[in-house]
Amino acid sequence: MVNLTEYLPFLIPLVILQLALLGFALHHILTHQYYKRGNRTLWLIICIGLMGFIGPILYFAFGREES
Repeated sequence: MVNLTEYLPFLIPLVILQLALLGFALHHILTHQYYKRGNRTLWLIICIGLMGFIGPILYFAFGREES
């Protein structure tokens, strides 16, 4: 049996970073109208569906329009 309390010092900052990245990506998606690829609905589905680090990172790498 794995003792989860051993991993909490590593997991808590990781979860906070994940939620901050997701929040920043969602804020950017909802406040901007132009994207390099796709549309708002597509990026919302990707960011929320791949809620870990993958969805927001994909958005910032491939969807965010440089302004």
